[in-house]
Amino acid sequence: MPGPSPGLRRALLGLWASVGLGVFHLSAVAQEPFWADLQPRMALVERGGSLWLNCSTNCPRPERGGLETSLRRNGTQRGLRWLARQLIDIREPETQPVCFFRCARRTLQARGLIRTFQRPDRVELVPLPAWQPVGENFTLSCRVPGAGPRGSLTLTLLRGSQELIRRSFAGEPPRARGAVLTATVLARREDHGANFSCRAELDLRPQGLGLFENSSAPRELRTFALSPDPPRLAAPRLLEVGSERLVSCTLDGLFPASEAGVYLALGDQRLSPDITLEGDELMATATATPSSEQEGSRQLVCIVNLGAESRETRENVTVYTLGEFGRPEVVLAAGEVWSVKCPSPGFPAPLLTLSEPRATEGKMVTVTCAAGAGALVTLDGVPAAVPGQPSQLQLNATENDDRRSFFCDATLEVDGETLNKNESAELRVLYAPRLEDSDCPRSWTWPEGPEQILRCVARGNPEPSVHCARPDGGAVLALGLLGPITRALAGIYRCTATNIQGEAVKDVTLTVEYAPALDSVGCPERITWLEGTEVSLSCVAHGVPPPNVSCVRSGEAKVIEGLLRVAREHAGTYRCEATNAQGTAAKNVAITVEYGPSFEELSCPSNWTWVEGSGRLFSCEVDGKPQPRVECVGSRNTSEGVLLPLAPPDPSPRAPSIPSEPTPGIYTCNATNRHGSMVKTVAVSVESPPQMDESTCPSHQTWLEGAEAAALACTARGHPSPQVRCSREGTIQPQRLHVSRQDAGNYHCLATNAHGTDSRTVTVGVEYQPVVAELAASPPGGVRPGGNFTLTCRAEAWPPAQISWRAPPGALNIGLSSNNSTLSVAGALGSHGGEYECAATNAHGRHSRRITVRVAGPWLWVAVGGAAGGVALLAAGAGLAFYVQSTACKKGEYNVQEAESSGEAVCLNGTGGGSGGGAGAEGGTESVGTMETPAGGEVFAIQLTSA
Repeated sequence: MPGPSPGLRRALLGLWASVGLGVFHLSAVAQEPFWADLQPRMALVERGGSLWLNCSTNCPRPERGGLETSLRRNGTQRGLRWLARQLIDIREPETQPVCFFRCARRTLQARGLIRTFQRPDRVELVPLPAWQPVGENFTLSCRVPGAGPRGSLTLTLLRGSQELIRRSFAGEPPRARGAVLTATVLARREDHGANFSCRAELDLRPQGLGLFENSSAPRELRTFALSPDPPRLAAPRLLEVGSERLVSCTLDGLFPASEAGVYLALGDQRLSPDITLEGDELMATATATPSSEQEGSRQLVCIVNLGAESRETRENVTVYTLGEFGRPEVVLAAGEVWSVKCPSPGFPAPLLTLSEPRATEGKMVTVTCAAGAGALVTLDGVPAAVPGQPSQLQLNATENDDRRSFFCDATLEVDGETLNKNESAELRVLYAPRLEDSDCPRSWTWPEGPEQILRCVARGNPEPSVHCARPDGGAVLALGLLGPITRALAGIYRCTATNIQGEAVKDVTLTVEYAPALDSVGCPERITWLEGTEVSLSCVAHGVPPPNVSCVRSGEAKVIEGLLRVAREHAGTYRCEATNAQGTAAKNVAITVEYGPSFEELSCPSNWTWVEGSGRLFSCEVDGKPQPRVECVGSRNTSEGVLLPLAPPDPSPRAPSIPSEPTPGIYTCNATNRHGSMVKTVAVSVESPPQMDESTCPSHQTWLEGAEAAALACTARGHPSPQVRCSREGTIQPQRLHVSRQDAGNYHCLATNAHGTDSRTVTVGVEYQPVVAELAASPPGGVRPGGNFTLTCRAEAWPPAQISWRAPPGALNIGLSSNNSTLSVAGALGSHGGEYECAATNAHGRHSRRITVRVAGPWLWVAVGGAAGGVALLAAGAGLAFYVQSTACKKGEYNVQEAESSGEAVCLNGTGGGSGGGAGAEGGTESVGTMETPAGGEVFAIQLTSA
């Protein structure tokens, strides 16, 4: 029985393989562990935020599944093996949701972890004390409620931008929230007014979140220092009712003193002190004016408050008043009345009288000082004889007594204290004006410029009026007013002082000093001298006091004084300086020395040669100031009357060029300026630099090999006659008697005379007659019938030679290369055997060489070849006749297929019987060249096209 086919066997094997793989797969599924997965497993959510949880399993058909959590949910999405649930408003620090599925009677679980974080939105710094004593500690406390997790929290206490303490809570439990940082700080003076704050940083960058920062509002600290000593009070022990007396309170060691408060009071009367601060010291000064209700013993109180502390001082003072009969009554605080015995009824102020308060000079005046009974009076230091008696003095009024003050003092003893009252009066004495030198000087000297006050004060009573004016009725001085001092105010003024008692007159002189000035009138900037004259350099300067003027040449130290005999070397710049007590002025003075014209040979030569093409003009520079005008006019022969163009003294791009070749000859040059003229004779000649061109030195020259060696045909134009030298470029060749082809190359010719050079490059070509240097056959030694051979001919010649061939009679199907250097034959016949000649021809001659080609083999081959050749020749003739008739073959145009290999379709044009060809046409695989026939037949061109 035949077995199953191969195709059936392959199908059965595939079926068994599939069954085996299925069984293996079911076995693998039965053994694979099922799992539940919760994503994300760990999550960090901002408190109050939301989160999606994805619960999934690989169980193919779970019976049921769910997500257990205490958090609020917003929505659920389900699939066969998954469910997704959104949890919202997550606030618990840490929860563990459970994902479960029931699969194959087993419960699959995955537990996750959700933690919340809260930003440090509230950062609170506990309020600071209102005032903090310097040198004592105070507490800084910072609270950050709710922020967390605390393990990622860092708190920093700051003074301004300076960190005081920094604490990290790393390592705290994950559920820990909020933090407190407390520090004890020593209060310093420099902390007064400083801002303290707290900065909280929640760094969740390791969990993939950011860095959350917040700071508390700054709190200002006020520190203070208060001396333990009480204030110092300064006040009189007795205060009279209605009198004004100064009291003061002083305390040292205050900081900040400007923040201190002062309470100053006399009994129940609060005083209004003026506060004066100096460093850490405070002084409060007030005026106490007790009233009659305050009579008796009263307390003067001073309290200084700073921060939460105060310092206090109290002193007792007595407020009194004198009754009508001299018995002062003092009412005490307890209401008791006590008496003090007084020596007189009352103590009014003393009475001071003058018999003539306004007395004329020379009149007698009596001054009297009197007071109440019991009081002792003193007049200008002279006491009365006994208490209660007046004091008196008399005087003859003089000018010195005007405004004299008299002082009357009265003293009285009260309660062991000496009471004092006084009075003063002034005497006015009327007298005529007086102008003293001390008050109105005869001479005033002021510097110009600054504002000054001119004072002329007269003594007199009543006060005189003073008027100062020039006698001619000119300027008036503004006395007593601040004003600028100008030189126009200088002069003599008459000052008159007047009052009702008379007048006084005085002449005063006002001198205004000012720095020197050198103007263009007294000291011109430019001065011109004439050579040979006698002059002096003097500059007049304005100034008060009169300036001293000196002039020094620049670069020298010698002062120019007296007369000078002017020479050209005196020209230059001089510095003149004027000096007085008010300053210095300086000025540069340029001295120019002028002189007549003079010729110098170097600047105006007697013989001048103009070089053709140079564009130069004749330069005739003449020495002289001012610059002379120069004119050169021809005076003899062809140049007579001709004006010679001159180069300008200062060449510029716009300077005129010479219009044409100047005329050679003799010229008379005349130089003139305002100080004279001078004449000079100049001879002008014309020369030219070398010049070579194609006519004098052809750039291409030809020599013939074998001729006698000769110099290059190169000359140059120019005056004086240039010398021409030619040398070969590149390798130096030895000199030969006859021309050799090695003499060909480039030559450099240089023409030189006194005015320059010119050069040309000449290319020399050497021509020579042709020589056939090589004539060879390939293959050498002959060729079998039907074989191929090639003849190569190489010739040396210049100009290049034309190659021509002479073949044996009857040789057909000969091919030539484009330059006729190669002759080739394909399918050699017996007629191709024989002598071949190659000839090379140019304008200088002809040269040829011969070579013999042998075509040899067995006679059978010869016979067969002859028969085949005859048949081929007949066929070729018939084909050629048909081709010529059908294609109208024209001279110079042929289309021959496979001519090179078969020798077929040769087109003969002309009457000659030889074979020929012309120059190869474009596009052929091999072009045929020219060949010289033995009978001198025509040369034709054919085009060969490959099949």
